[in-house]
Order: sequence, then C-alpha cells, then structure tokens
Amino acid sequence: MTSIAVTLGDPRGIGPEVALRALDLWRVEQPGADVILIGPTELRPAGVLYVDVGSWNGGETEAGRVSSDAIRRGVELALAGEVQSIVTAPVHKPALRAAGWDVPGQTEMLQRLTGVERVGMLMAAERTSLGGPLRILLATTHLPLREVPDRVTEDLLVEQSTLLESALKQDWGFEAPRLALCALNPHASDRGLFGDEEARVFGPAVRRLADRGVHIEGPLPADTVFQRALRGAFDAVVAPYHDVGMAAFKTVSFGTGVNVTLGLPFVRTSPDHGTAFDLAGRGEADPSSMLEALTLAHRLAQARFDTTLSRG
Repeated sequence: MTSIAVTLGDPRGIGPEVALRALDLWRVEQPGADVILIGPTELRPAGVLYVDVGSWNGGETEAGRVSSDAIRRGVELALAGEVQSIVTAPVHKPALRAAGWDVPGQTEMLQRLTGVERVGMLMAAERTSLGGPLRILLATTHLPLREVPDRVTEDLLVEQSTLLESALKQDWGFEAPRLALCALNPHASDRGLFGDEEARVFGPAVRRLADRGVHIEGPLPADTVFQRALRGAFDAVVAPYHDVGMAAFKTVSFGTGVNVTLGLPFVRTSPDHGTAFDLAGRGEADPSSMLEALTLAHRLAQARFDTTLSRG
C-alpha cells in the first residue's frame, strides 16, 4: 500500500479547498488510502493526518514560506520512505520569490530539494474531451519565447525524451513507448524554408535516440502532432516550448489535466491550474484536476513501488 502527502499550496488561493474537496471525493473510491496533508496551522482540518508547518500571518512573504515549507516537509517524508508520492496544490511564484526561493516554480524547487540532475515537466491527461489520453512533455518550461531557440539543443531533446521514455516504462507500464517530437518552426520548417532548427538540432536528436532504441518520430509539425497523439498514434509528445504544448493540452483536458514531475525518486503530481485568488473562499473552485492528480499519483506510485501489482 502506498502513501500520499498533499501540500496545500498558497493559503490565499483555491489549493486548500480543492485539496479537501478532492480528498473527500477520492476516498469514496479509495476508502483505505493513506494520505497526509501538509500546511499552515490555520488550515488544519479535523480527522485527517496533518503536518503543521507553522502559522501564517496573512502576508505574501509568509504565504510563500508556508507554501515552500510544506513542499520541503513533503520531500523529507518521501525521501525517508514514509510516503511514495506528493501531490502539490498551486503556489504563487512571486510569494515563493518573496520567501527567498529564486526558482521558476515547484518543479525546479523539487529538483533543488532532492538534488537530482535532471527533471522533466510532463502534462498528462488520461482522459480528454476527445476521449483518448494526451501526454505532453515540455522540453523547456517557463522561458521568454525569444530564448527558446537557443535553449532547445540536441542534448536537451535527447535528455528530456530519455526521461520521458523511462517514466512511461517505469510508472505507466509501457513496454516500448511511442514518442513524437514536435517541431519548433511552422510546418517543421518545410525543408528549411522557415528555419534550420529541424535539420540542425531536431533531426540529429531523433537519430541519437533511435540509436539508443527509443521509438520516436519527428520532428513533426505542431498543427498535426497532437491530434495524431489523441488518435492513438503516440503515447506521448515532446514539445519544444511551454505554450505550444500547453495550448493544445488545456484545449482538450481542462479539468482533467495533471502536471507530473519526471526524474524524482518519488512520484509528484499537481493540478494543471493556478492559485485563482479571485475564486478562493467562494465555494466555486472545481476540484476535478486535483482529484485527477490524486488518482494519478496513487496509480503511478503503485506501479513504481508496489511490485505485487500487475503492470498495465
């Protein structure tokens, strides 16, 4: 049996309420699930295992502190083997910065706390509005668009694609995952008419991966590759930059999408939305994505850590 730690995120946002609502719904399906909530003193619910990270005074710096302290404590529990997965509610990046964390987001924070060399940001929806699953790895994440061409290197594409293949084998149970590499330029540059990255960077990366036995096709145009994945041609797509992947992903998976961090010694998932301060406390926040994050964390942790279960 695997255990899950849930960090409540920024106390000013919808994270705490969607976490509690999703947990109530999830426990109907998993009544014996072992879950630990982690957050500030003021949010402690009754009847739930809870790790208290101290009081929050209402300010932004303190919101960042309790948010980051919850993540830190969750990582400590996971590295000690007390939990096998962490589900993180949304945090506010400026609050993290105010609290002293100079990182783009939780993915990079988790990398720093665990000391792993490489991580990947995988957006996973096991069900979408079109029916089939869609999994998109963002090879680069929170960068200005003008920096993307310089940051998308052959080595990066090989690294991220290798992380993805390993995760699909280890946690999803695919024996030979089928990957697609999304191009950078329109129409995959149409043989160099709209840029040379496909020939100079993407093509060599695909050849290196193929030589390693990775089943990958590309570079493929962004305007067709995601539709092909939704139809079952690929198990996952590697997108070169944030918005080309996220625009396609959220169009078909809003409310069912989950952020999965690859490369960690434990499973980490998160809902695909932000803090939504404008909705907090109104009882209108949708817990669907958090419910999916709990469900997927439980499934992946069982696949990775419970060797008595069959792989699917």
